[in-house]
Amino acid sequence: MKDNNLILEISDVGYRAGEKTILNHVSMNVSPGEFRLITGPSGCGKSTLLKIIASLLSPTHGRILFKGKDIATLSPEAYRQQVSWCVQTPSLFGDTVYDNLIFPWQIRHKNPEPEAFIADLERFGLSPDTLTKSVSELSGGEKQRVSLMRYLQFLPDVLLLDEVTSALDERNKQNVNDIIHRYAKEHNVAVLWVTHDADEIKHADEVLLLQPQPGEGQETYHG
Repeated sequence: MKDNNLILEISDVGYRAGEKTILNHVSMNVSPGEFRLITGPSGCGKSTLLKIIASLLSPTHGRILFKGKDIATLSPEAYRQQVSWCVQTPSLFGDTVYDNLIFPWQIRHKNPEPEAFIADLERFGLSPDTLTKSVSELSGGEKQRVSLMRYLQFLPDVLLLDEVTSALDERNKQNVNDIIHRYAKEHNVAVLWVTHDADEIKHADEVLLLQPQPGEGQETYHG
């Protein structure tokens, strides 16, 4: 019987780059509100897996269903508004932080409440004057938080996070972790978070390990 509560079904996904197998036989199911961390050795395909789920790469074999539909059949633009991918090294654009935070509103032809951005900045441990800062003036940790805030202006159904707290100190790292946990719990956002951080792994709801296959450089999935 099909489980209608699943938001993502990843079935026997594999990926090859030339002669190199990067992912092999990756399978898992994800329900709304689940918070999972993905870890494993460097080069084991963690970021590649997120890119495939985000529809930025096509798997060599296997398939991914989103709400029961193969993502290969869905409009990439519509899918990526529901499944957001936030990377370790953020790509900010425009001149200021405001340019980045207003963008998700502009493409939806909506206007935010004037106080909304200030409240978001303070929630993420940033001062109100950050809104008018040039993106070139931001530290690595500030850029990571602004990038994440941009993706959270309109909550997706699935949030894919790739080492997004790597440049943060422990206090801000814990704050971001708490915020994402809260979104998962209160708004039913499914979260897949790639991390090497032992502290984040220790406090995870569930940890999923990508493990190299001995001798062949292949990857498999263990939950």
